[in-house]
Amino acid sequence: MRSVRLWIPAALLVLVGVGVAGRQMMPEKGNSDRTITVGTTDAVTSLDPAGAYDAGSWALFSNVFQSLLTFEPGAAKPVPDAAKSCAFTGTGLRTYRCTLRDDLTFASGRTMTAEDVKFSFDRVRTIADEVGPASLFSTLGSVDASGRTVTFHLSSADATFPFKVATGAGSIVDSTLYPKHSLRTGTDVDGTGPYVLKAYTKNERAVLAPNSRYKGAIGDLGRPVALRYYANSQTLEVARKAKELDVAARQLPPAVLAALSPSDPAQRVTEADSAETRNLVLNVRARSPLHDRRVRQAVASLIDRDKLVDRTYKGTTEALYGLIPAGINGHSTSFFDHYPNPDAKKARALLTEAGVPLPVRFTYGYAEGRGAAGEEAAELKRQLEADGLFKVTTEGFEWTEFQKRYAEGGLDAWAVGWVADYPDADTFGAPLVGTGNSMKNGYSSPDVDRQIRETQQDEDRSRTADAFRRLQETVARDVPLIPLWQRKDYVVSTEDVSGGQYLSDGTGVFRLWRLNWL
Repeated sequence: MRSVRLWIPAALLVLVGVGVAGRQMMPEKGNSDRTITVGTTDAVTSLDPAGAYDAGSWALFSNVFQSLLTFEPGAAKPVPDAAKSCAFTGTGLRTYRCTLRDDLTFASGRTMTAEDVKFSFDRVRTIADEVGPASLFSTLGSVDASGRTVTFHLSSADATFPFKVATGAGSIVDSTLYPKHSLRTGTDVDGTGPYVLKAYTKNERAVLAPNSRYKGAIGDLGRPVALRYYANSQTLEVARKAKELDVAARQLPPAVLAALSPSDPAQRVTEADSAETRNLVLNVRARSPLHDRRVRQAVASLIDRDKLVDRTYKGTTEALYGLIPAGINGHSTSFFDHYPNPDAKKARALLTEAGVPLPVRFTYGYAEGRGAAGEEAAELKRQLEADGLFKVTTEGFEWTEFQKRYAEGGLDAWAVGWVADYPDADTFGAPLVGTGNSMKNGYSSPDVDRQIRETQQDEDRSRTADAFRRLQETVARDVPLIPLWQRKDYVVSTEDVSGGQYLSDGTGVFRLWRLNWL
């Protein structure tokens, strides 16, 4: 998902600043209706699940919609939520069947049906919004509904299909209220999730109340929550310092994160290794100056990740040399193998071989307000222009405009964060480099598509490592994108709020209902 989600074992979570010794650890009854305010720089692209594939939108979807399946904290496989049960049937991993729970109702009181589920999956693919999640269902051929049963017929074997069902793309909507062929407009949301959306103002706030009608995998409904959206990391930090927030998640400025103190009794800090990555995506279309693979290889030959991480992110990220992040089955360092150190001589030779005039001029775009995106753009520009081989024009855009620009091919290069959609390396495959991928950079490779299909054919995911390494080798040669870094996750809360670690455990679910007053 664009800045975009992986499983982090509980042992890797580090909780510091845990508050005063002897503090009551159960929620106080008097606080049950007191709102918890959460701040973030992630924006919401759309309130319609068919029209968004980004972290801010999916964080909201996790709470106001249900999918057939969901992930429990720290889990590697999905469990039933709106479904009573789900399983592959027959042989070949090409038919997946789910039986709905009997007690599901939308906020309006209308009973959810299997036809609503079929409708929800069909409309994601029918609408195929340019910044929507349709690419996740590339292996889905058709959906049938009968009684309380939904059957998915896949076009090819896909052991990861249950993972995709459990994402925001699998959000189930009311078929009587959502248009079949277009996105729903306005601010109304009709789902069956643990929360109902009481009020929403774009780029400002979302007010959530526990949904008394909810039935599913969650045993205990949470407290009322207000999500507040900030234009950039600096304004988020100002609000936190002014005590306007109870929780700050995604993303405080790198310098602030680096200086967080475990000895501060006024806050709790959850720090965790994560699988959030950031890639420099390159436009490979014929009209782009980066169309020639040798030009893209030259760009990869000049990037100094260590300087980028040290100068821009103050040690809160780590250099990444593979499509799949470290700690995930199948990770490799294919970009280090091909481009181990910045090498201007190699880059010049590649450009000379390509026969392009120097310097190669191209545009680079980024989303304003996302961490240190502006500083990152300046550092990459400095590195690429240092030897006179490239001339880079950088420009920042508001998040929605940024997505539109690159989806329409209006940029030559752009930096995008990617948060794993589900706990499997597959989430870094087809969505990033498969034909029709969500990066919208025009890249298509029969070899890559074949390798992706190969990784999807084994239910024992531990046996897919070699196939994922071959995939990353191909990507390092073709360079449709360049991995830059892998982030550490931070959630900062006041000392009287618990549960911050559940907002960032890598399963792709933003569990607001786990936040509680102490």
